Amino acid sequence: MDAREQAVKAIEQVVAEVERTQRAKDAEGFLALFHPDALWTTGHGKVLIGFDAIAEFTRAVLPAANWDGEVAYEVVHTQFLRPDVAAVKVRQVYRGAAGTVEGEGAPLYVMTRNGDGDGGPGGRWLLTACQNTEVRRGE
Repeated sequence: MDAREQAVKAIEQVVAEVERTQRAKDAEGFLALFHPDALWTTGHGKVLIGFDAIAEFTRAVLPAANWDGEVAYEVVHTQFLRPDVAAVKVRQVYRGAAGTVEGEGAPLYVMTRNGDGDGGPGGRWLLTACQNTEVRRGE
């Protein structure tokens, strides 16, 4: 596996961890995926600048989230802007308890590879600038 393939796999693992932490309502696990200088825009347009703002929002909202189904995340496209920066398009699907699709999102994650990461080439991929966009049905 070449370096690009390794990077794509590592990015897919981060997105899988976003899914896992969202399903588990695990605020601390979710926050561990962010760069310290991250920017996050929620699906409803709330702009959170910096880790502290993201953490405050996440700790208040995620554990209290109320849904009776599950959410799934799928990487649909990864484009490397530089070897250590990637734009990642994600498909986000919310399914109700009966398994029917109740909502969809189209997040864009700009991810950066942190040089002091997990010992791999170039370090760990982190969420750095993200827009979580709701998809409205029929538009």
